[in-house]
This record gives sequence, C-alpha cells and structure tokens, in this order.
Amino acid sequence: MTYNRSDRRRFLKRSLVAAGSAAVPWFYARRSGADEPAGERLRVGCIGVGGRGTLVGNTACRLGEKIACADVDGERAERFAGGGPCAAYTDYRELLDRQDVDVVTVGTPDHWHTRIVIDAVKAGKDVYSEKPLTLTIDEGKKLCRAVAQTGRVVQVGTQQRSSPQFLMAVALAQSGRLGKVLKATCYLGAGPTGGPFATADPPPHLNWDVWLGQCPKVPYSRERCHGSFRWWLEYSGGKLTDWGAHHLDIAQWALGYDESGPVEIEGRGEFPMIPDDFDPVAFFAGKATIPNGYNTATQFEVTHTFACGSTMVVQHGPGNGIMIEGEKGRIYVNRARLSGKPIEALTQADRDRLADETIRLYKGKPIDPSAVTTDASNTGRDQATVEHMRNLFACIKDRSQPVSDVFTHHRAVSSCHLSNLAMLLGRKLRWDPAKEDFLGDEQASALVARPQRAGYENEG
Repeated sequence: MTYNRSDRRRFLKRSLVAAGSAAVPWFYARRSGADEPAGERLRVGCIGVGGRGTLVGNTACRLGEKIACADVDGERAERFAGGGPCAAYTDYRELLDRQDVDVVTVGTPDHWHTRIVIDAVKAGKDVYSEKPLTLTIDEGKKLCRAVAQTGRVVQVGTQQRSSPQFLMAVALAQSGRLGKVLKATCYLGAGPTGGPFATADPPPHLNWDVWLGQCPKVPYSRERCHGSFRWWLEYSGGKLTDWGAHHLDIAQWALGYDESGPVEIEGRGEFPMIPDDFDPVAFFAGKATIPNGYNTATQFEVTHTFACGSTMVVQHGPGNGIMIEGEKGRIYVNRARLSGKPIEALTQADRDRLADETIRLYKGKPIDPSAVTTDASNTGRDQATVEHMRNLFACIKDRSQPVSDVFTHHRAVSSCHLSNLAMLLGRKLRWDPAKEDFLGDEQASALVARPQRAGYENEG
C-alpha cells in the first residue's frame, strides 16, 4: 500500500483536528514486508547487534537481504545470524571487506559509531547508524567530511523525524504562529545512579579490549558494557545524548538552527560520582580516575541561546517531550501526542498549508501517515523506525539526502555535547557555530576532541 501527496494531506488535516486531545489517533493501515522484488533488494550487513542494534538490523533486513553481521560479543553475532545463510563475524572490518554488502546498520555503543561509519562509507557502503552519531564534536566534523567526500547516503537513527506529529510541530513552530522568538524546552528524564561496581574478568565470548576501542583501558565491569554503557562519560553522554539526541534534534530544527548552533550555553547538573576537583581534560585522557560507577548527570538544566534570541532549555523533567512556546502560544509534542491551543485554532486553510510544509520538511519522500512513535522506552518496533528505514532505502535509490542526514545531526548532537561540557566545566560557554569552537576558553576547546588509544583512532 502506498500513500500519495493527497492521502498524506488528508491524514495530516484529520490528525491536526484531533491533536488537542490526549493523543493523536492513528487509525490507518500499516505497511509491512519488502517493497522490492527479491532480485532487486539491497544486501544488508549489520554491525553491533545487541538490543537496539538487533531491532534496526532486522528492520533493514525486512526491506533487504540479510547476509552478514558482526559484533565483538560473539554470542550476540551468532544469535543474530540465526544459523542461516547470514555470516557472523567478530571483526566488523571483515564484513566491510565483502563486496556483496550494499548497506550496513550500526548499532554499537556510541564511542564506536564514528569509526565504523567512516570505515563503511570509505568502503563504498551506505549506512543507517544509531544515535548519537558521535562521542565528541570533533568526530562530527570528521564524519561530515567523510560523507561529503564519498557521496554515500547515511541516515541517523533519530526516527522522530519520520513521525508525523514531530513534523507537524516543526512546521508549526517555523510558520511563525507561535511567535518570532521562541523557547523550546526539552524534557529528557532523570539519569540513573549506580556504583561503585566490582570488576571481573570479561566473559570469553566478549573481546573487551576491542569493545573499549578508543577509550582508556580499564578493567571489565558488567555495568560498563552493553545497554548500560550510556551512563558512562567515557562511552556516551547519559540522558543528554540518549534522549537528547532525539529531542534536541527536533527542538533545534523547530527553531531554525538545524544547520547551525547556539552562541551561549550555560547549565548545571548533578554528577554523584564526580568529585569537586574533577578535571575533564585529564579524565578523558586516561590520566585521572574517579569511582567506578555511573558518572553521567542524573539531574540537569542547561540553557542554549541562539543568535536571534531564541532559547533551548534542556532539563531532566517533568515527563518526556518538547514544549515550544512564544508570545503567541505554545505546543507540546512527544511520542504519544501533539497538543496546544494554537493547533486547535487552525483553520482548514491553515491545515492545508501545514500539511504541505510537512511534506517539504520530509524532502518530498513518501511517508506512511500511521508512522507515529508510541514506544517511549525505545525498545519496541514502532512504525516511525520502519518509515525511517524506508526513507534511507528510498534515498539510496535516488542518491538524495535522507531526512536525518549526518550534517544536521552533527549540529544537534553537538548541542548535546555542549550541554555536558557546560555542566562539567561549571561556567557559561561562548560558542562560534561557524568555526565550531569555543571563544576565549582554552580548556573548553581542548574538550572538542579527546585523546584516542593507539590503534583505535578515527581517521576522518
């Protein structure tokens, strides 16, 4: 089943009428299965096949042909391969060496995304990579260069860009109906606490040294690995890069800064495992240690100020979603609903214009209007993830930019990193979004990149 422009406009009009209620009703048939004849389907290799990696890998394989997978945890690789014709590797480079792999999915921990995506595009592969795409701002610069140089198509897994209610929110904010100077507040949820944790020998099926990659070499702890890696600054950025990569992306897009960034960042956060004399430069270089526990922010509030005067506030709660407000009104959007008086007040002509604008935002590609994201835990197979993968496959065909390209995502995730740096340094930071560097702050500038272990450097 396909959806043309008129179908989408009719759907968007109806959903806007209902958007003032607790949730937008999405009573439309969903598509499933592959769109292409077997002989024309893209051949898929999946790198990093844990929880989310398995989900996005299988989503891609439903649209293409599953032929290879790789994971430094051999048990995970074998489980994903399933004993069929899919080859299983523990070294992703063997997968990339295969000439019969057309597109790869990357579902590894965050600190491996940049290295693998750069290697993949240089090997001639198109890519779907989970978010956040980078560990540092400098990695984003390298990725943008590599993708521009190779001409490969790379979709970042910020699937909210493929969900109609978020497209509607962006379109309404950009229309001026909320006001000229806007404030977007991103509610991400509080981060967990835990530790200090015990160390142990790594399990025999896991290559711990390779799992650590570019990061400082430390003894294995079960809590550092797999799903809980995101609560360690060495490998991720906590809630600021986990949910932040989704919500800051939408908020910055709505404010019109998806190709730029803020000029000032100021905030505070609670880091229970980090001492008062913490030196982030020494820590990320492996020259300082802190207790062996979750060390990302548990509670936080950070304000980003843009050149036009609009602001983006990032805080732990309440709830999970995005509030966008101006002098003319406000709207609220999350994975379950889009609501607010400005939506209820739209006329039929307004709805028509808004529907057309969402099509422009989605770069003219078809989208299933039932593609609402409803899985707040981000573990289920929501329809927006399916549509996001379809968008990649469509863009691979015509060699166009997908809706979540590396260039705009780099700007959004840079704001996530800027949030963490402002909190860790404990002072207001001034940022030049054109030069992508701090103004008059050598210590902050030193944190745009991090030292990387020999043999695991990113070569962008």
